[in-house]
Amino acid sequence: MSKLPLPFYQRPDVVQIARDLIGKYLFSTVDGILTGGRIVETEAYAHINDQACHSHLGRYTARTKVMYEAGGVAYTYLIYGRYVLFNIITNEAGKADAVLIRGLEPTEGLPEMLLRRGLTKSARNLTGGPGLLTQALGITTKHYGTDLTGNLIWMEDRQEPVPADQILASPRVGIDYAGLDAALPWRFRLQGSPWTSPAR
Repeated sequence: MSKLPLPFYQRPDVVQIARDLIGKYLFSTVDGILTGGRIVETEAYAHINDQACHSHLGRYTARTKVMYEAGGVAYTYLIYGRYVLFNIITNEAGKADAVLIRGLEPTEGLPEMLLRRGLTKSARNLTGGPGLLTQALGITTKHYGTDLTGNLIWMEDRQEPVPADQILASPRVGIDYAGLDAALPWRFRLQGSPWTSPAR
């Protein structure tokens, strides 16, 4: 059990990083309570040749500025006015790539996660979706820019390698606006996991 170090995030291939994060663990200690679990679904977004990426064509705004930092920080933002999405910035500074965490198998702090989600029993709608897992882990827009090697939000390698044939690659979800780039097979899922999000 060790935290993923900055060099893990600062590699140049965001698609490889998104794949490598399957089977790693994501944790938070919000309000002093440890919650988290095993990552079972991710999506890669590249700053070059990917119209789905927020930094496409060098877009630099108040929302995207953290994407231009060196990899290993959190990029959180609101969608539909209610859901927070949690992304990991990768690559070196100025090369604004990101990995969206889409699904989590809960392993720590289950009572607190249920409370935060307003649920009474553990099921896919606890953490099986990018806007659900952030609620369960207490991750909000306040965590924008958080150092992912600290003690607030971090990833761990628990030495549970996932065989390549158990990782499914498919197009990303909800990015029809991205033209041909919407078909890139940059969504990764752990085969057979009941905790991946319901989108195809």
